Amino acid sequence: MPPIYIAILTYIRPLEEIDAHVEAHVAWLGKHYAEGTFLLSGRRVPRTGGVIVTRGESREAVEALLKTDPFQQHGLATAEIVPLQVSMAAEGLKDMFLDP
Repeated sequence: MPPIYIAILTYIRPLEEIDAHVEAHVAWLGKHYAEGTFLLSGRRVPRTGGVIVTRGESREAVEALLKTDPFQQHGLATAEIVPLQVSMAAEGLKDMFLDP
């Protein structure tokens, strides 16, 4: 199973600028959920950025994908990518994250 990648977005511009691009960002997220690439996402608390959990064939592929995010394209956020090879998961998540 391909590794999981955790993308940690950090806003580098004021929230007013972020809010101006939220609709485009949410549409971008929806596209990748529909394609089955993204597994979950949400805002950080406090609201300093967000987190996206995704599958990817390589770190480079995930980096390329994140560059298509409107937040990245407009210089509003940085993204740290953390690869994760899942070794344990809760009962309801094993089929999604672990090889049989």
